[in-house]
Amino acid sequence: MGYTFDWKLTALRKQQSVNIDDAVVGTQWKLTATDEDGFSGEFTGATPFSISTINTSSFTPYSELTEAQVLGWIKNHVSGSNPSTNYMAHINGVIEKEIASKKWVKVEVAEVDLPWSPTSGSVTPYIAETAPV
Repeated sequence: MGYTFDWKLTALRKQQSVNIDDAVVGTQWKLTATDEDGFSGEFTGATPFSISTINTSSFTPYSELTEAQVLGWIKNHVSGSNPSTNYMAHINGVIEKEIASKKWVKVEVAEVDLPWSPTSGSVTPYIAETAPV
């Protein structure tokens, strides 16, 4: 099943140091995935960065950062090769569960509304319950 992904930054946290002004040390973001049927799910995350790991020779000033650049840091962090920070499987699982809960609704049918019931077709309220995932 294919998804279309939409990443958005919702907040940044910055910090000063002796060598660096306005270094991004924290991000808040949201990932929305939409399946081919139009059902969507989302995951909200926060990704920290340590000011001590910033390479000052390749540092981009805060005023020159782009959303794409910061999202690249986040994506690399949450889905990169480092097993201690890679939790993309968890993110996808949360999104898939939300999509499934919207897509597959279980409807309880009262006995009087069973197809073979003499009163079938009467107006009986039902309780919609999301399918367990």
